[in-house]
Amino acid sequence: MPLAPAVVSELKVTVVRLRSNGDGLRWTEPASWHITLQFLGNTDEEQYRCVVARLAEVHSRSVPVHLADLGFFERAGVFFADVSPTPELVSLAGRIMAATSQCGFVPKTRPYHPHITLARAKGHDRNQPLRTLQQRINRPPNFARFVASEFVLYESHLSPAGSTYENRHRFPLSAT
Repeated sequence: MPLAPAVVSELKVTVVRLRSNGDGLRWTEPASWHITLQFLGNTDEEQYRCVVARLAEVHSRSVPVHLADLGFFERAGVFFADVSPTPELVSLAGRIMAATSQCGFVPKTRPYHPHITLARAKGHDRNQPLRTLQQRINRPPNFARFVASEFVLYESHLSPAGSTYENRHRFPLSAT
């Protein structure tokens, strides 16, 4: 799900404040910031066509979105902006997982935890850069709220510099 421009601007300010040279983190680019509703992994052409058709059948109202706090997935070495799991957002993610399951994708069994990945730790000792970053966070951010009017099917392209995301298809959400 794409982010509102105001939220992207606020995240940029947060990242500039926290980022430092040689911090051992690979910071994501603002163009790649999004809220994942479901990660599909490798998809062949037949599955892609199925996914687009099934996602086009997903109907939902626009989804209110509120970024909550900054957090860490220490085992994965990830620094993120947490997204409040509102009932509307959780419901949309569930509808998307049900739709893609018709194309052979198995939903994750762990609870849905919406977030925006801001940085990943590099190297073997992932926790040290994250602990150092955690000490630099001196106040919780106050992010703008927004209403998502669409969700997007992205294709990720991996490279040594990090992932980039290509918008493959947009799916509108209704205003009412």
